[in-house]
Amino acid sequence: MKIIRTINKEYYLLPFAILAISTASIFIRFAQHSLSSIVVATYRLAFASLLLLPFSLVPTAHALRGKSGKEIVLLFVSGIFLAIHFAAWIISLEYTTIIASVVLVTTTPIWVAILSPILTRDKPSWIFWIGLTIAMIGIVVISAGQRSYTNYFDQTVFNKRIVGNSLALLGALCAAFYVIIGRVMRSKLSNKVYTFSVYMIAAIVLLLVTILMPGQSLMISLTDVKWLVLLALIPQLIGHTLINRFLGAMPAHHVSLFLLGEPVGAVILAFFFLQEIPGIWELIGGVIILVGISFAISVNRYVK
Repeated sequence: MKIIRTINKEYYLLPFAILAISTASIFIRFAQHSLSSIVVATYRLAFASLLLLPFSLVPTAHALRGKSGKEIVLLFVSGIFLAIHFAAWIISLEYTTIIASVVLVTTTPIWVAILSPILTRDKPSWIFWIGLTIAMIGIVVISAGQRSYTNYFDQTVFNKRIVGNSLALLGALCAAFYVIIGRVMRSKLSNKVYTFSVYMIAAIVLLLVTILMPGQSLMISLTDVKWLVLLALIPQLIGHTLINRFLGAMPAHHVSLFLLGEPVGAVILAFFFLQEIPGIWELIGGVIILVGISFAISVNRYVK
């Protein structure tokens, strides 16, 4: 009953969170016209951290002073998973379509449900395993169908789509670890402190990677700044910060359920702003995945 009351209390914020995170792929596509994906990921988190800095630095310093070494390590691990999540997912958008990338990266609820028994000792029910099987069929449909809807004989395009889909799945897995750790840490830290800490850690990790990678430049134009600030402000500071807020009141698997709204929003926005029409296999696979995930994380999927 407590969870139900909390969900009802926070429900009015869900549309804003879903709409905000759905804009990410659009802003990323525009930024990728002149910037590499790793640079886009770096600036997304760097700008988000800088925007939070004036309001969060002092409270964060005070809050972390009394935390144990284990809690500090978990905070760093969460930030590292967030960095990998964004790097993998944003790079995937170079290789595959928006709908394929977004649908696959939002398989996060499946990985949360798989990892929860290991990390929280929840026991999945048979309902979960049926849903997982359905969702995996959808993943296979999207990956295998890439060849059919582009050009059956274009091996290069097909290989690129497989790389992009794989990176999106890696992003989903890292997001699952990030959500689960976030659930633990949000019981110990305020949303402001946790959000600023993980954003800053992820930004530093990506900055170091960008500097060490050959051929990467952090030089950006005023047009780039526009897209990067929008990326940091709307999907990151509004969307992901709201998700972190939910983690303080709801179990990780409930929060991950909200992410299922992103593919719908992203596909609609991609159609209007990028004129990207999804292929038949992506539509079929996406529907199968969403049905499977919804079934897998239904209310009664766990038994004690």
